[in-house]
Order: sequence, then C-alpha cells, then structure tokens
Amino acid sequence: MLIIERFEGETAVIENDDEHIEINRKLLPQDASEGDVIVKCGDGYSVDREQTAKRRERILKLQNSLWS
Repeated sequence: MLIIERFEGETAVIENDDEHIEINRKLLPQDASEGDVIVKCGDGYSVDREQTAKRRERILKLQNSLWS
C-alpha cells in the first residue's frame, strides 16, 4: 500500500510497506494530502478515496481505544 507520508518541497515521500520512496509532487493530484492512500495510474498516481477513508477510520478507532 502506498501512503503519502509527507511533502518536502516538490517531493512527496511515500511509505511503501517497510520502505520509503520519493516521487515528484507533480505526479500526484493537486488535492492529495498527507495520509492519503495512492495508486499508480499510467504516468502518475491517483488517490484511493475508499482505502484512505478505511485507513483513517482504523487509526481513529485505535486512538480512541487508547484513551478509553
């Protein structure tokens, strides 16, 4: 799973399982943000909105369980 970890200028740092890769930010949609799950599409990438929402929901549940 490819996840946007952070942006550093024109570079996006992507988490890919146990490694990090860097790609040009121009290859991502303009509205892509940190934490988004992305998928390779042709010469660029698109945001997988469904997987991003599921991932954020899992993280929120985990956070809530820590404070319960």
